[in-house]
Formats: sequence, structure tokens, C-alpha cells
Amino acid sequence: MNKIKSFAKRLWNDESAQGATEYILLLVVVVAVVMLFKDKIKGALTEKLTSLGTDIGGFNGN
Repeated sequence: MNKIKSFAKRLWNDESAQGATEYILLLVVVVAVVMLFKDKIKGALTEKLTSLGTDIGGFNGN
């Protein structure tokens, strides 16, 4: 019984995989936010790229 308690205590205090878990959770949150605001992000990027294309096209190089 003492071995089981000792093992459980070591397992509880082991934080070696905690960093990977936090990165996975952060990635899930970022993907969820991108999926929620997909249309707004796409619209903003399209607007900026169109504006950039117009500005580059109007550049005169003198």
C-alpha cells in the first residue's frame, strides 16, 4: 500500500508533460478563434491586399 501511495504522489507531482498539454490547449483556442472569425479575417485580408495591389500599381518609381 505504501508503494502505491508513493507512486501516486510522484505521478501527481510529475509536470514533465505539462508544457506540451498547454501548447496543445493554446493551439486549440487559436484554431477555434480563427474558425469563429474566419469571414472577418478573410474580408480584412482581401481589403488590405487589394489596397496594397492598388498602391503598387500606382507607384511611379520617379
